[in-house]
Amino acid sequence: MVKRTFAREDDMAPIPPLKSTWFHILLALAERPRHGFSIREAVDERTDGSVKLWPATLYGALRELTAVGFLEPLTGDDDPDRDQRRQYYRLTPRGRAALGAEADRLQGLIDAVRATQG
Repeated sequence: MVKRTFAREDDMAPIPPLKSTWFHILLALAERPRHGFSIREAVDERTDGSVKLWPATLYGALRELTAVGFLEPLTGDDDPDRDQRRQYYRLTPRGRAALGAEADRLQGLIDAVRATQG
């Protein structure tokens, strides 16, 4: 088995399936730029509390998603409220593509299940 890794933003290698946490974070940011606590609230609301993003998990994932080029932190004039205590993030084009690819992958699984149930 070949181990696939996430490519950097400038590498157009195929994107492997996303971690569940990453998917929920990208989905929350698809709506608009958000800071960490706002991401956490959006995920909690969308999943009726079934997905919990604890601070260590959330901020570790934000670092990883930024490192692979799926997110970028907002700075300067792009920062919505310029509050030094909050770091806002937004999807990059590669992050939006990863979210779409994962949604397509999940839809394919749903379609396969439904096809077996007649």
